Amino acid sequence: MLMRQLLVATSNTGKLREYRSLLDGLPFKLISLKELAIEASIEETGASLQENARTKATAASRLSGLLALADDSGLEVDALGGEPGVRSARYAGENADDEERVRYLLSKLADVPWEKRQARFRCVIAIAELDGRTEIVDGTCHGYIAFEPKGTDGFGYDPIFYLPSLDKTLAELPPHIKDLHSHRGQAAQRARSLLLAKAEREEGFQGAQGIMGAKH
Repeated sequence: MLMRQLLVATSNTGKLREYRSLLDGLPFKLISLKELAIEASIEETGASLQENARTKATAASRLSGLLALADDSGLEVDALGGEPGVRSARYAGENADDEERVRYLLSKLADVPWEKRQARFRCVIAIAELDGRTEIVDGTCHGYIAFEPKGTDGFGYDPIFYLPSLDKTLAELPPHIKDLHSHRGQAAQRARSLLLAKAEREEGFQGAQGIMGAKH
């Protein structure tokens, strides 16, 4: 099967690394915006994760001329009325780093007892075709917000997102275990199915064209 290029529309090196692992084995070579020297900033101004993912994917495809994948993820904390949600990356300010975001969120939950610290991570993936069509998949991971960060793997809010079934935070899990349970891992498995089906359709179409050409 022919190897195709798939642009992953992110500047987050941790996220790109995860996708290269999650989508390994597919007939696609994952490349980044940086590798294509695309420096355009794609604003996340949508009111939902779906809207942001779709906007980023279609813009990246248009800029690159390639099939593009983009996601938007959000942490929803029940005690905060679903915040930070779509604003997860900007919750502590536009220029805050991961450590500052974690510290800010924990400060908002300083007086919240364990039984009320339920939360969920959501990930929405959009895959954009060159003609502007997009397909959407998603994944959700349920857990609790820990009282303090634990673990050195992962990124973002991973060190404080606790999974009761494993008695660990996402940042304490080795990548292959995290991929089985995380919101991004679940969404990526659905994206794998879409991408594989697309590659098989294109392979079949090109094969049919070859046969037709040989008959002429």
